[in-house]
Amino acid sequence: MNILVLGATGRVGSLIVTYALQDNHRVTVIVRTPEKIQINNDNLTIIQGNVLNKDDIVRVMHGIDVVISALNTDGNDTLSESMPLIIEAMENESIKRMITVGTAGILQSRTTPNTLRYLSSESKRKSTRAAEEHHKVYDILKESTLDWTIVCPTYLPNGEKIGKYRVERNYLPENGAEISEPDTAEFTYNQIESSDYIKSRVGIAY
Repeated sequence: MNILVLGATGRVGSLIVTYALQDNHRVTVIVRTPEKIQINNDNLTIIQGNVLNKDDIVRVMHGIDVVISALNTDGNDTLSESMPLIIEAMENESIKRMITVGTAGILQSRTTPNTLRYLSSESKRKSTRAAEEHHKVYDILKESTLDWTIVCPTYLPNGEKIGKYRVERNYLPENGAEISEPDTAEFTYNQIESSDYIKSRVGIAY
């Protein structure tokens, strides 16, 4: 497959790139600072650009089969500002499949199921800024024609790949407290071969 990875220099995104290259897929990344990509592989195409630049996004979409976004919020509105550009470029190229990494905050609350977790008593975070950005992206994706999946990890410490974890559609698995970056990246990457969570959020935790 030809896979476009956005957020490829981030903690989860860089691991997704590694998994895809290990399986001999062709991977394209668009990054502001190419020097941050320390991988040398014939199947990796590194393009300097910005996800907020429409021309850059259009340029990297040619010939792509699936888009994986592990973009961070970075304390600004990059996520919600770039998503309409990404979706438009995908629809123009007839690319259907998009997998994004969100946050457990945009899953449904178990205590108040009509509320998202970050707006409920389940959330322990003082700042809701990141969750608000991911919520905007969720709303934007729902309005699109794409076959999207949002992988929603809970607390993401640096950790080892365990390979065993729980996932649940629309909710965080019961009493889920954390999930490592490698396991989050693996599950996210594996969705390119799966149709189990099309047009769904999926919570992931140990």
